[in-house]
Amino acid sequence: MDIAIIDYGMGNLKSVQKAFTALGFDADITNNREDIKNAHKVVLPGVGAFRDAINQLNETGMTQAIQEAVKSGKPFLGICLGMQLLFDKSYEYGEYEGLKILPGEIIKFKEEDMRLSNGEMLKVPHMGWNTLEFTKKEPLFAGLKDESSVYFVHSYYLQTTADIVSSYTNYGTRIAVSAQKDNVFATQFHPEKSGDVGLQILRNFGGLKG
Repeated sequence: MDIAIIDYGMGNLKSVQKAFTALGFDADITNNREDIKNAHKVVLPGVGAFRDAINQLNETGMTQAIQEAVKSGKPFLGICLGMQLLFDKSYEYGEYEGLKILPGEIIKFKEEDMRLSNGEMLKVPHMGWNTLEFTKKEPLFAGLKDESSVYFVHSYYLQTTADIVSSYTNYGTRIAVSAQKDNVFATQFHPEKSGDVGLQILRNFGGLKG
């Protein structure tokens, strides 16, 4: 198997699989630790609440499978909630520890940042298309131009002081929306829903060597 898409009971798994398949990659949805161990690359998607997701990962044994995959050096991609889970902790509906693979915290959009100069309020969740400001040259973004548009759905975002952020967007404030450290890649936006730009990102990931 080229790409293992981790199934822990949450996430838009089929759309991620279809996108990779359309690009010619062998991508399977699995909750089998041996499949994940033997795959050349691993993807952790996710939609929903952080608390529920981290509980599911722990209960299904996927936490250890993820940690083993990352330590092996194979390319690993977290998408949306899958990105958030990779960090130290989240403050969504309480305070919950994450996988602690990447340094940082997941915080809620601040009300003061959502107020526009004319008094109107931006809506939360941040939903729809927005542009990227690339800050690091990383292989995931090869062939893309600054200000490329991608699709978002989220109410919480990454806050980190570590030098791992590879792109930002603006939604009331400047927020980090992708990160990379060694073999681990993470996007707050949904590449599988982001048209040609998203397909290029997935194509780039699929072409990485472990």
